[in-house]
Amino acid sequence: MRGSDYSELRAFAAVVAHGNFARAAAELRISASTLSQTIRALEARLGVRLLNRTTRSLSLTEAGQRLHGRFKPAMAEMEAAVEDAIGLRDRPAGTLRVHMPSVAAATYLEPVLGRFHEAYPDIVLDVTIDDTVTDIVAAGYDIGARLGEFLEADMVAVRLGGEQRQLAVASPDYISRRGRPETPADLLQHRCINWRRPGSAGPYAWEFARDGQWFSVAVNGPLIVSRRDMAIAAAVQGVGIAFWAEALLRPFIEAGRLVPLLEEWSGTFPGWHLCYPRQRHMPAGLRAFADFLRRAG
Repeated sequence: MRGSDYSELRAFAAVVAHGNFARAAAELRISASTLSQTIRALEARLGVRLLNRTTRSLSLTEAGQRLHGRFKPAMAEMEAAVEDAIGLRDRPAGTLRVHMPSVAAATYLEPVLGRFHEAYPDIVLDVTIDDTVTDIVAAGYDIGARLGEFLEADMVAVRLGGEQRQLAVASPDYISRRGRPETPADLLQHRCINWRRPGSAGPYAWEFARDGQWFSVAVNGPLIVSRRDMAIAAAVQGVGIAFWAEALLRPFIEAGRLVPLLEEWSGTFPGWHLCYPRQRHMPAGLRAFADFLRRAG
């Protein structure tokens, strides 16, 4: 089998696995148009149509079903043989593309970067810090972090730490000038520092819980930011009340620079997870990264 033959068949298998050209192209790290040309070249070489394609659906023809049924096990064995050979190396290596929201990165990745690269010097981490909700596979990432409530059913999830909660906080100076809110509704009478998630039209509504029931409050104030660390810096300076992850606020609280508010209204929710696509043979670098963060967390 020529190299081009294998590339065409691998492309075909990826399209079948994802049921979508965009996702398959992201996995193969080629453009969707290049992938489409590759599939057409395979069909032309074989002289049969393998896929029925419309703008909204994708399905296998009978010839496509037969080819995929025979080729898929053989391809899996070839990939396993390559992984076994790579596994003989002393250390995992290569580039790992990582997508993390800012809170997860600050909590779980930043504190251990030195130890990780000491343990795995041949792994290059290509990290994107981004609070936009992203399709990890379609965007070409190898692994990402998601809150438990946003996990997709077809992804492998590795839990990092325990449950999370968010706290409203203000500086002692702000509280001395404007008092403390006693209920979330009181926030409407306070100067609050809003956060707008990238890609969202409006600010994030602060979420609270009472007797197991969650509700949100759309607050107002003098400042709207796209980075929550700026909101915390502003809160420390007395600009207003901010709202963020307790784990990242705790150092400011313990130092007396911020005071927690409405703690009895701050419910817990499923914490952070690493997530990556299900695959029969997990690359060594991906396994090393996931295992290292799970243990560190």
